[in-house]
Amino acid sequence: MMNPSILITHPSSPHPTPLFSPFLHPTTLNFKPNSQTSLTERPNFHHQPRHRYRISAVRCSASPTEPPATSATPNVFGVKKELSGFQSLVDAMSPPVRLASSVIVFAGAVAAGYGLGLRFGGSRSAGLGGAVALGAAGAGAAYALNSSVPEVAANEAFNAELCDIYCRYISAVIPPGNEDLKGDEAETIIKFKSALGIDDPDAAAMHMELGRRIFRQRLETGDRDGDIEQRRAFQKLIYVSTLVFGEASTFLLPWKRVFTFTESQVEVAIRDNAQRLYASKLKSVGRDVDEQQLVSLRDAQLRYRLSDELAGDIFREHTRKQVEENISAALNTLKSRTRAAREARRVVEELDKVLAFNNLLISLRNHADASRFACGLGPVSLLGGDYDGDRKMDDLKLLYRAYVTDALSNGRMEEDKLAALSQLRNIFGLGKREAETITLDVTSKVYRKRLAQSVSSGNLEAADSKAAFLQNLCEELCFDTQKAIEIHEDIYRHKLQQAVSNGELSEEDVKALERLQIMLCIPKQTVEAAHADICGSLFEKVVKEAIAAGVDGYDAEVKQSVRKAAYGLRLTREVAISIASKAVRKIFISYIQRSRAVGSRTESARELKKMIAFNNLVVTELVADIKGESSDTTSEEPVKEKEKEKEIEVEVEEDEEWESLQSLRKARPSTAKSGKPSQTEITLKDDLPERDRTDLYKTYLLYCLTGEVTRIPFGAQITTKKDDSEYVLLNQLGGILGLTDKEIVEVHRSLAEQAFRQQAEVILADGQLTKARIEQLNEVQKQVGLPSQYAQKIIKSITTTKMSAALETAVGRGRLSIKEIRELKEAGVELDVMISVSLRESLFKKTVDEIFSSGTGEFDKDEVYQKIPQDLNISTEKARGVVHELARSRLSNSLIQAVSLLRQRNNSGVVSSLNDLLACDKAVPSTALSWEVPEELADLFLIYLKSDPAPEKLARLQYLLDISESTAEALRTGDGSLPNGAEEEEFVF
Repeated sequence: MMNPSILITHPSSPHPTPLFSPFLHPTTLNFKPNSQTSLTERPNFHHQPRHRYRISAVRCSASPTEPPATSATPNVFGVKKELSGFQSLVDAMSPPVRLASSVIVFAGAVAAGYGLGLRFGGSRSAGLGGAVALGAAGAGAAYALNSSVPEVAANEAFNAELCDIYCRYISAVIPPGNEDLKGDEAETIIKFKSALGIDDPDAAAMHMELGRRIFRQRLETGDRDGDIEQRRAFQKLIYVSTLVFGEASTFLLPWKRVFTFTESQVEVAIRDNAQRLYASKLKSVGRDVDEQQLVSLRDAQLRYRLSDELAGDIFREHTRKQVEENISAALNTLKSRTRAAREARRVVEELDKVLAFNNLLISLRNHADASRFACGLGPVSLLGGDYDGDRKMDDLKLLYRAYVTDALSNGRMEEDKLAALSQLRNIFGLGKREAETITLDVTSKVYRKRLAQSVSSGNLEAADSKAAFLQNLCEELCFDTQKAIEIHEDIYRHKLQQAVSNGELSEEDVKALERLQIMLCIPKQTVEAAHADICGSLFEKVVKEAIAAGVDGYDAEVKQSVRKAAYGLRLTREVAISIASKAVRKIFISYIQRSRAVGSRTESARELKKMIAFNNLVVTELVADIKGESSDTTSEEPVKEKEKEKEIEVEVEEDEEWESLQSLRKARPSTAKSGKPSQTEITLKDDLPERDRTDLYKTYLLYCLTGEVTRIPFGAQITTKKDDSEYVLLNQLGGILGLTDKEIVEVHRSLAEQAFRQQAEVILADGQLTKARIEQLNEVQKQVGLPSQYAQKIIKSITTTKMSAALETAVGRGRLSIKEIRELKEAGVELDVMISVSLRESLFKKTVDEIFSSGTGEFDKDEVYQKIPQDLNISTEKARGVVHELARSRLSNSLIQAVSLLRQRNNSGVVSSLNDLLACDKAVPSTALSWEVPEELADLFLIYLKSDPAPEKLARLQYLLDISESTAEALRTGDGSLPNGAEEEEFVF
């Protein structure tokens, strides 16, 4: 009989353990507690969740071709026990699998034996014999399978002890708590794992088990510091484990599934530890970094599994901190209170170190093997560091200024210094304008210093070409020539300010300023502008004091001070007049503002009169004193004024139409009556618009015409008639306002036209011009003094406006025909002006519509398309379009109207409608028309036939009504009878 123990195995417990060998005691398989863990963390195969540790002696994680990791060290665990192929198969099976396999082997053997016996024996007995034979063989195989289990179990127990040793080794290698990794942990663990011969799945299980211990310790920790420490330890375990297993860690280390972590948390653990290791590696890299160090950093980055972006950021931060050390040292030296010349040099030395380090990094970035170097190579930047901010920018500007000062310490700017300054500006993050401002400030001081040395030594004055000397000086300092010109102007202005401190320029001062102008190559216009500004401000003060005295205060002393200032400050006449003009025009504007503020025309004229008096008594004297002339003697101005008046008188004599403008003649008095002439150089032409100036002139002109109005009690007023002397002041007001003769004449004429129009509109209220009214208008023209041609224009404008309104009303109401239009045109009436285009177009449309509805059947194309549009002055193309549109619409309407009149037995109306149809057809030829009752068309033709029409009209109507020749002939010869009962239908109506 077959031993039943071969097919029976022990039932698996809920916590399976490694299979025990008869030669091993089960207690030897328990893990010993780690010195760094508590007893509660001791792995117990009987009380822990199901974990199975299996290590095969024939498998190894190391490559067969690799040399042993510890070739010099003997294997302290002895020679690995080799399992046979069958034992390896058993080792790979779990107890339930082995039980099922035994049953399957035995059952399969019995079935196979029965089938073979039945096939070859041919009988059921043979089949049973075969089943017994092969069943016995299957039972033997199952027995051999189970008999190898104890030996395999003993090997598994040994592997479990190795796993426990590996787990303790990992715990000892990875630094505890907040200690950072050294970087060689993964490599050390890999070598130890290879020496033990543990494969990756079993080793990964130990990493997960160690993670469980740390996780439990974190849960048992009560304080916050302990929790942070355990979290750091767990992150280091994750990172080292990832390095140990490489790409296989994604499926060998299920951190997210076991500990409910997210993918980002695992990535953070790997990233943070990689960054710490890389940053620790960078600590050994100084300012003398070389190619070998950069290659080593690149290898470390890849080994640490750190991304290029993060590695570049860390490298740039490391270089920035090194530069910040130099900057801090330079700043401390610069701000030292006991700073000496030697210490000032130390500031530049520290900045030179920064530049040298920056150049080294740039050269390494451009190296041929730069792809093998660490990421982040390039120019240094302070962005994101301690000196990134507005508060620190002032310190960086101080350092930049110190470097610029040192670069110019020998009196010139070298090319290498320019390049260094450009790099330093980029490192500091200074804007181009900020750096240029600092450089310009420092360079300007050095330029002034060297310029002063050149002047004091006489080198500049002795130079053959002053411009070439100054240009060479600018080139040595890399200084903008335009800025140098501004410095020259500033120097000249400063010397001029010192020279005029006593109120005038002496001959020595003038010569010294001329010498300075020549040496510094200052343009003449710049010198004049400086004199106008500096000397002009002094002269302006004198002028303001002079005009502030008023009409009564401009005495001999004031006149003398003005003359002295105008000559002593060496101002040109144009500049002096320009300066005085500004002050005087402000006074003029104040008079005008007061004139506008008052309520009545009389008060406004009084303020203008005050301004005229101020101009005569103060401004005229001031201008004469500036020019160095005497206002008491006859000057050239009156002569010029006389010549001007003569020219105007000649023009007036040549143009007789202006003889009647009395106000204009009064405003042009002779010099004998006007007395001493007033100045006309200072005017308000550029201060007020033309309309404002003409309004002011018109205000005073009305005052001259109407006189001064005085109000008395009970609402009455008294008008005082003014004499012609007011027109003299009016003439002077025109000069102050800067009005030209043409503008003055326009004011007089417009005022006369306004007065004439007001009275003419009353006389011509109905638009009728009679002989009596003409005489009345001539009298008004003489009273206002308006030339006859302008009076006639006003009369024509009034009558035209009145007539235009009457004509437009007649056209709009339909009371004006084309015949009457032609009569008006022959009478000289300008219809284009009096009747709008829209009304003329409406009149044309109405005329054409009357032609199409006249009942004559006539249409004169030349009349409609040419003559009528020409009479109405409208577009012929537009007129043709109107005709075509009306003809198309009236054609169908005429047929409908003719049928309607036929049914009403109105034969004369039928004939008229058919004539209208023929007229529309002449305008726009039509095709044959259709109608629902053809017999009615025949009736229309018969009625038109009886009206004795012209043959061509009858033939065209026959075509339009679509009457056949036979029907037409029958109608012609039938004495009024219609074929096919047409006559009977006629009586129906």
